[in-house]
Amino acid sequence: MSFVQQPGMSDTASLIYTITIEEPLTTFTCKSDQTLLAAMERAGHRLVHIGCRRGGCGVCKVQIVSGDTHRLAMSRAHVSVEEEKNGFALACCIEPRSDLTLKLLEKG
Repeated sequence: MSFVQQPGMSDTASLIYTITIEEPLTTFTCKSDQTLLAAMERAGHRLVHIGCRRGGCGVCKVQIVSGDTHRLAMSRAHVSVEEEKNGFALACCIEPRSDLTLKLLEKG
């Protein structure tokens, strides 16, 4: 984890976290005010499908193995309450609050 100064915000800093994907073993960084999907795209990783980027289509579904997140609104049509309890979320609707480990789902 490290700190980064946001442009134009002299007294506000974002945290930067390390995101690890189990398989294929991949790491990248993500700011605390950035979604995992945006950070993956920025790092050039095409490991999940990219759709609407707002939680409506469900194609970027991942499983959080470890770590803390802030979850933005996501459709219950794609992530049920039970799935959410088991760590499933949409990469476009998650912001890290710690280093994270993710598991990618089988692309169908």
